[in-house]
Amino acid sequence: MAASEFGKRIGRAVRERIKRRKSSVLHEALWHDPFMAASTRAIAQRIPLVDLIVHVTDARIPLSSQCHLLRKYQTSSNQIIALNKADLASRSALQVWMDYFSEMNCISCGVNAHNKDSIRQFLSLIQRQVGKLKRTDHANKFTATVMLIGIPNVGKSALANALHQVGRISAAEKGKLKHATVSPEPGETKDIRSYKIASHPNIYVLDTPAVLSPKVPDIDVLSKLLLTGAIGDCLAERKETAQYFLAIHNSSGQYKKWAKLSNKDSDWVFLNSATECSTTSGLRMKQKNQIHTDHTQDDVVQVVRRTLYETVSSFEGNIRCEVEMEALIARQFTALQEVFHVFTESEEDAHVMVAGKLLNLFRTGRLGHYIFDNLPRNTH
Repeated sequence: MAASEFGKRIGRAVRERIKRRKSSVLHEALWHDPFMAASTRAIAQRIPLVDLIVHVTDARIPLSSQCHLLRKYQTSSNQIIALNKADLASRSALQVWMDYFSEMNCISCGVNAHNKDSIRQFLSLIQRQVGKLKRTDHANKFTATVMLIGIPNVGKSALANALHQVGRISAAEKGKLKHATVSPEPGETKDIRSYKIASHPNIYVLDTPAVLSPKVPDIDVLSKLLLTGAIGDCLAERKETAQYFLAIHNSSGQYKKWAKLSNKDSDWVFLNSATECSTTSGLRMKQKNQIHTDHTQDDVVQVVRRTLYETVSSFEGNIRCEVEMEALIARQFTALQEVFHVFTESEEDAHVMVAGKLLNLFRTGRLGHYIFDNLPRNTH
């Protein structure tokens, strides 16, 4: 399939870049630096000392985003697999994955760190698991420690903050809340920090630095880590990453959900007509200015969806062919350049800008919900 070929292409590029930098006189670590090695050792030392491990993964890549440190603990009774960013994943496919983990005797839970109801349910699960581990006459007086572990940018710090905030409010405790640092850039957490998330019994969550395996994974995993933002965009050309996303999108049938947007009488056409019609309305002028500067507006996103639908549905080539898929993607880049109001003298510079905006919309769930990993074939 063409999408997998695009994935292999970008995976090879990432692997080669890492390899070149390792042999470079600059010795710039792009994968597993000395700090990450030290963090790995520190986390490994603490694993036997905590009461519960929360293995935080990206719900869009449930296997590819697993942390190598926890592979030998996969069936342990004191571990929960938190499929974070569940709001960005296909709901039906995510349930299939949770069923798979259940069959493997692993406790898993889809969670959205930015949704309080989701966090309350997740906190309840943690409390139930802690309760099972501490069945004594003094069950309400002990202190339990929960450690969040995961690779970069799966949302550990956001999850720690959300559990801390919801847990402290539920416990009716007052006082200034401390927060973990949250950043869209991978690897921002630099040390292990503790946050209280429950009382009676007291439960503390440890937010840990992100760690990667010292061994660079295969190109298939690399491409998925790059696509979801687990590893930095500096490892590949942004345009290539966006092409990979479009190859997956065009092959998935996701675009068919936007067929209703292909209506010439829809309200979204004001985006095109606004540039043709003059008006003295301050509100309309404000909207017009926003269109040119903010690609995340609902109106703009609708036009992006419509553009993707129409370019794919009108394509007469074979999208299973890599060369023809590439031609379709080139057409989409040109169309999106106008939608995003990106106009530069260099077409390549324009496409890089389009790629950045497109990846931002995808990574925030505005262009559909996906799971990129396939279930292992030998499931029982």
